[in-house]
Amino acid sequence: MSNEGVFDPRQQEAQSQGLDLSAVRTPARNAGAGAQAGAPAGAQQQAQPAQDPNTVNVPALVFDVDEQSFEAVVQLSTQVPVVIDLWAEWCGPCKQLSPVIEKVTRDYDGRVVLAKIDVDKNPRIQQAFGVQSIPTVVALVKGQPVPLFQGATPEPQVKQLFDQLLAAAAQAGVNKRAVTGEATQQPAGPKHPEAIEALEAGDLERAAQVYQDALNETPGDEEAKSGLARVELLRRTRGKDLAQVRARAAADPSDVDAALECADLDISGGHVEDAFARLIATLTKVAGDDKERVRKRILELFEAVGPSDPRVTQARGKLMRALF
Repeated sequence: MSNEGVFDPRQQEAQSQGLDLSAVRTPARNAGAGAQAGAPAGAQQQAQPAQDPNTVNVPALVFDVDEQSFEAVVQLSTQVPVVIDLWAEWCGPCKQLSPVIEKVTRDYDGRVVLAKIDVDKNPRIQQAFGVQSIPTVVALVKGQPVPLFQGATPEPQVKQLFDQLLAAAAQAGVNKRAVTGEATQQPAGPKHPEAIEALEAGDLERAAQVYQDALNETPGDEEAKSGLARVELLRRTRGKDLAQVRARAAADPSDVDAALECADLDISGGHVEDAFARLIATLTKVAGDDKERVRKRILELFEAVGPSDPRVTQARGKLMRALF
């Protein structure tokens, strides 16, 4: 697949210059009228702060947007990255991409939201983004456009680009999680008490199965993702000696297995920054399958520590720079 149009954070500032999004923003005095006049359900109100300072309430994670309601999307992008799918009813590739990108958005469970824009009905938005072919997918971070990709794109690549977007957004301080009204009504406490019971009993296999079953049913279950990542970390570090592993890693800096084991043990021991620094440094020295192994382990450890942890946010920025 061609790389044309694929997100490159180093090009963000250059590519966003000259793109005047103000042309499609609704003036503030008209924003309320637009909402009452039938703006799309997902964007008909400004996102409201949630009780949790790390979240923002939204009507939906996937919603339609038009020229009247576009200003709400711009404002929302100051708190959570907004992916924009520019499509049309007659477009075959758009129909192939839509279910993929909607699924991926929901899988990220509020770390991004998806705004869908019919270019035939909203020509000013199409013109503002300079869209010449569809589907085109871009993002907004703090109101600034970030190019992602064009054309029907397979799910694994969409996820990889979303990861890169999240890293760039975190660097810009845009790292809240969007929650819907239904999400805010969920009772407090662990969602998977049976997994906690299994962990307390030392049954890692049972705990892992509980979390995996939950993810099979609801891929966007953030608690299950983090729980499974922590269980897998416990599995990998069980019976390992940190001093021995560190000695192996020091003796041979090219030993990827030793670097991975050492990072796992550092995370388990609370040395989070050391673990991420080690793996990101290793990432810059390897290639091919080894590079992919290290990248995946870093993402797994992000989940184990917690996506909202400031140490993870900082490491995401460093990972982005290492990858590009």
